Amino acid sequence: MKHYVIAAVLAGLALGMLGAPEASAQQKSTAEGIAEYRKMLEDGNPAELFEAKGEDLWKRKRGPGNASLELCDLGKGAGQVKGAFVELPRYFTDTKRVQDLESRLLTCMETLQGFNAAEIASTPFGRGEQLTMESLVAWIASQSKGLRFNLPQGRTEERTMRELGRLAFFYRAGPYDFSCASCHGDEGKRIRLQDLPNLTRNPGDGVGFAAWPAYRVSSGELWSMQRRLNDCFRQQRFPYPGYASEVTIALAAYMGVNAKGAESIAPSLKR
Repeated sequence: MKHYVIAAVLAGLALGMLGAPEASAQQKSTAEGIAEYRKMLEDGNPAELFEAKGEDLWKRKRGPGNASLELCDLGKGAGQVKGAFVELPRYFTDTKRVQDLESRLLTCMETLQGFNAAEIASTPFGRGEQLTMESLVAWIASQSKGLRFNLPQGRTEERTMRELGRLAFFYRAGPYDFSCASCHGDEGKRIRLQDLPNLTRNPGDGVGFAAWPAYRVSSGELWSMQRRLNDCFRQQRFPYPGYASEVTIALAAYMGVNAKGAESIAPSLKR
């Protein structure tokens, strides 16, 4: 009797093993599950609330100068917003600097509206004019959704900034001897349930640089690229970079150039 039982168990295991590949193939990967979750929430992305507020702030007269931002030049001409986001960072002749979206907005808020740019830059994220900045970034980014990244590299300053960003991306230091490339320099890496895109090459549509700014479900906040980079420095146990500092703009230039041709889905939805 014992032999019949053992034979039956072995037969059952054999059948289970034969069926295992098929069952495994039907299971969704973690990445696919997260992608499906984001797709379900897409139509109700809370970033839309920030976009609506950002459009109002762009057109509203504010600050000591009682002026709107409708004359702000983001690289496409005064007041032209569509297509500007996917070409930033870039060089601006008036400031003689390569600027990303946030640093350029600081310039416009200071020169047009009379705000103190240094004071805004030193304000904690999510407070005061930093909250204003996040809404403006969300709206401006949304005006280029579906367009392809194409950062200009015709000027020496732009190429130099990209190279500086490359050096910063691979620079290892701190108590954990981390760099940006520690997480984003190879294929197939992940942290917990989160896939980590390889940002040393073009990661493709709506991935990495082409997905920020984004609404963070975990914190209930809209994060700009400046805030995203700030948190990366925190996780590396580096000192926080200055808001709109050269190193953050350089990193954005490096990732932005690598994302050439990728479709922007910003502001997107993140965990």
